[in-house]
Amino acid sequence: MLKQRIITAIWLIPLVLGAIFWLPTEYFSWALVPVFLIAAKEWGQIIDKGCQITQWSFTVTIGVLLIALNIFVPADELWFKGHLHPVYLAVILIGAMWWAISFLLVISYPKSSALWQKSHMFKSMFGQLTLIPCFAALIALKGLSSEASPYYGGTLVFLVMLVVWATDSGAYFAGKSLGKHKLMPNVSPAKTIEGLIGGLVTSMIIVAGVMHYSPEQELGLVIVVTLFVALVSAVGDLSESMFKRVAGIKDSGTILPGHGGILDRIDSLTAALPVFTLIYIAFWM
Repeated sequence: MLKQRIITAIWLIPLVLGAIFWLPTEYFSWALVPVFLIAAKEWGQIIDKGCQITQWSFTVTIGVLLIALNIFVPADELWFKGHLHPVYLAVILIGAMWWAISFLLVISYPKSSALWQKSHMFKSMFGQLTLIPCFAALIALKGLSSEASPYYGGTLVFLVMLVVWATDSGAYFAGKSLGKHKLMPNVSPAKTIEGLIGGLVTSMIIVAGVMHYSPEQELGLVIVVTLFVALVSAVGDLSESMFKRVAGIKDSGTILPGHGGILDRIDSLTAALPVFTLIYIAFWM
């Protein structure tokens, strides 16, 4: 299992970093479509793991929406004088509101599941709210690159990923070595309060890196934003765990040997990216 995870990471990480930093935004936006279509097919199992028609119809719906975004809002129209295109801003705002609702669903689980567990419509809507704002946030951040700063947008995307990876890694090791108090046993029995605290502490490594390379930043703001994004990423992780638990699914897929599916790798990012994008617009644009 560990060997598979390492082998997958060896080829996956360079591929992801290459796309983030070196693909122009217009190509990046199209390269993301098949990745999100795979994630959509995996979410289809959450809707109804026994019905291929349901899974494929959801995948096609997501595909149509993503392609429509790319066609109607070209990469060169994403940003104008520091303002994000209204369509993208609306999508990302809706996504942020969804994560507030998702947090309430998670903390009130299993009672909250009575509202949606038998509804294909609700679970489809939850999938759209999870995937489409994440897609929009990725392209919006990437679109901040310019001829003068060709790697700027990619750096922002990478920073969010680093926060999520640092939080996940810190939570894993702290949970394994120190974990005694369950965080939300009904949702994810393995996660502990000590693990969450360890993840938040580990995320401060990213703060140190930001302040080293960009010392003009306000330290207090960077700390607060990093901690908040780390917490939001945990909500994304717990949310997918909740939906998979109700669906009776351990891993969302098998496309990444040793890691599971695409959803298993991006669950935290689906929450962190839209929220960070809005925070960036509010404080740095």
